[in-house]
Amino acid sequence: MPRPNSSSRRRSERRHGIAAGCISLLLTSGIAWSQNYPVKPIRMLIGFSPGGGADVVARSLTPRLVETLGQQIVVENRAGANGLIAAELAAKAPPDGYTLLVAPGNYAFAPAMNAKLPFDMANTFAPVSLLAETPLLLVVHPSLPAKNIKQLIALAKSRPGELAYASGGIGGSGHLAAELLRALTQVDLVHVPYKGTGAVITDLIGGQVPLCICTFPSVLPHARSGRLRALAGTTARRSPATPDIPTLAEAGVADYEMSQWYGLLAPAGTSASIVERLNTEIGKALKHPELRSRLLSEGAEPAASSPQEFGAFFKAEIAKWTRVVQKAGIRAE
Repeated sequence: MPRPNSSSRRRSERRHGIAAGCISLLLTSGIAWSQNYPVKPIRMLIGFSPGGGADVVARSLTPRLVETLGQQIVVENRAGANGLIAAELAAKAPPDGYTLLVAPGNYAFAPAMNAKLPFDMANTFAPVSLLAETPLLLVVHPSLPAKNIKQLIALAKSRPGELAYASGGIGGSGHLAAELLRALTQVDLVHVPYKGTGAVITDLIGGQVPLCICTFPSVLPHARSGRLRALAGTTARRSPATPDIPTLAEAGVADYEMSQWYGLLAPAGTSASIVERLNTEIGKALKHPELRSRLLSEGAEPAASSPQEFGAFFKAEIAKWTRVVQKAGIRAE
């Protein structure tokens, strides 16, 4: 076999050098691109109407992120299908860090509620961070003759099938929270699903519906103003924001416990460096005294996490609520 001459060797070396240079340039460009992120406005999708818990948490957080990231963040409410319209938009978005999704605990219910989801909720997104956790709050219109949970249960049992509760949609946190209450107390309540928590609050204040179990941020201001009456929280311990409001378990509904949480997701395939940049800035923002004070005043406790911690938590929540939904036989309509 003939040996390559010096000229052939030099051409081969040049080709390898050029190829190596191209690879190095691409890698360097990718790193630089990630380090320079963001270079344009970021779209933050919320799958629920304005005024709900996810909306309140996101709009409280974004001004601080705008300061640290140096780019505008456009909060976009795409309500519908219990948040799945926004989730599908985010799932199909380019994984470049410029489309993000605010993920409430409702998304952990979705796989069990919808047998034919167009995407795999557990694996279609890159987890960024947990943002906040909050109890839900059982509130009633002041005209309802029930000043506490025992009176509410007695009223419901005296009028089986007549007392209605509203929720932001079938399979949402408010729906499952009320169904858990029904199961533990054996009361017959009528479910009135809305297309978002904002509309629920409007009709609840107006007296069109008598009660709901909604997120603290969405109803606490109205409870404090007297437009609604708060009867109990849903978590195992009282919220620091409302130490005077008992939990459902304290009020006599044994074993009742439920919370709502909010996190941030990006499309799967988003650069790890971009995810880390977002995670770092979110962690800083949630430690800021002004933001912490604002969230706590709304009943939401800041709860930053690593991407890995949030990913593991999200999958564990999906598994947990799949068991609950299947046992209760709840299906999306």
